[in-house]
Amino acid sequence: STPIKSSAASDVYKRQDRDDKHRHKKYLKESTVMRIVALDKESKQSILNDLLKRSPNNYSQYESTVNQIIEKVRAEGDKALFDYTLQFDKFALSTENIRVTKEEIAEAYAQMDENLIDVIRQSAENIRAFHQKQLRNSWFDAKPDGTILGMKITAIERAGVYVPGGKAAYPSSVLMNVIPAKVAGVDEIIMTTPPGKDGKVNPGTLVAADIAGVDTIYKVGGAQAIAAMAFGTESVPKVDKITGPGNIFVALAKKAVYGYVSIDSIAGPSEILVLADETATPRYVAADLLSQAEHDELASAILITTSKELAEKVSEEVDGFVKVLERAPIIQKSLDNYGYILLADNMEDAIDAANAIASEHLEIITKNPFDTMTRIRNAGAIFLGEYASEPLGDYFAGPNHILPTNGTARFFSPVNVDDFIKKTSIISYSRQALEKVHNQIETFAKSEGLTAHANSIKVRFED
Repeated sequence: STPIKSSAASDVYKRQDRDDKHRHKKYLKESTVMRIVALDKESKQSILNDLLKRSPNNYSQYESTVNQIIEKVRAEGDKALFDYTLQFDKFALSTENIRVTKEEIAEAYAQMDENLIDVIRQSAENIRAFHQKQLRNSWFDAKPDGTILGMKITAIERAGVYVPGGKAAYPSSVLMNVIPAKVAGVDEIIMTTPPGKDGKVNPGTLVAADIAGVDTIYKVGGAQAIAAMAFGTESVPKVDKITGPGNIFVALAKKAVYGYVSIDSIAGPSEILVLADETATPRYVAADLLSQAEHDELASAILITTSKELAEKVSEEVDGFVKVLERAPIIQKSLDNYGYILLADNMEDAIDAANAIASEHLEIITKNPFDTMTRIRNAGAIFLGEYASEPLGDYFAGPNHILPTNGTARFFSPVNVDDFIKKTSIISYSRQALEKVHNQIETFAKSEGLTAHANSIKVRFED
């Protein structure tokens, strides 16, 4: 996942932080950056309440602004896009320059390090190979009496991918959004991303989009880009599904247009939970926790362990890392807000807490991680063993890194090929097959008071 934070929303986050002074008093040890808390019913519920405050659903005060943007784009089309781009991105967008050209893509390749381009290509291949195993085929089941039932699998016609700009531009997320759609067989994939003041798009974004197979890239961002893809304008075609992360305005815009188009999910801040016992290496655990804490101030990093010694050593390692890592101020704020080391009495309690939190990323570093994994019900992605560090999934392994956040792993899945297909039921009965069951169907229909339904079957056997 990627940060949802925006400058306009930051004031809300600051006010929320000031309201969080009730934080847990049951500390076993205070650390400069990471607290150790006894895991019990009270502390688990308090932490769950804290984590849920980060959901985009809690920022309804921006919905009216987002709805105004959507309605203006819906009514005015390109004109609204151009006006908003000038207002928010300080670039004079027009019909002539809204699309990224082949020359701009070539320029992006020239600006990128060749080694990094090769890494992006290899990552794309790994992602493609993994998602190809998710492909489904249409199927039909025919019986001797003339009954034919089946499922027709069809890719959606056009998919739209949103990619943040500026510091939140992540080529890895471009690959993760586009490649499953490509594997599914989507006819056309478009991408929207905000331009800089000079009208340029992040080179890494363009290179990743080209490697992944995007058909057209439009220089438009924010809620207005989501509206354009949902309803169409003179320049941007209407899509069937919108995927991709963005700031709070993008998240709320996706929520608002859901129903007119499909969406992947409402992305929240990144989160990691490490479930570990005394066999884990403290330095590895600390490094993995901080790999997510550096995303933004709302990111969550939690260790649940049965080992007091591991808890204390991980806290010490975190202290040391924070002193030398480049994004230390962001990490510090993240850990102050949503960083915890939870000390459990036993592994059963630890697993129960992990299932309750339903983290986006779950690392299991225990004596037998595969056995522990069988008892995990809720997680976006599970990383097994101390050499399956979370960034492996972010960049290279192949499984999708666009994952459910804020506890939604209880009912959502990672982005996958199924997100870009639709299923159509197929039904065919011969007269012989229908004759065997027509009385049952008529009885069922009459019981619901739908006599025309019953008659539709009955007329076929009037003779």
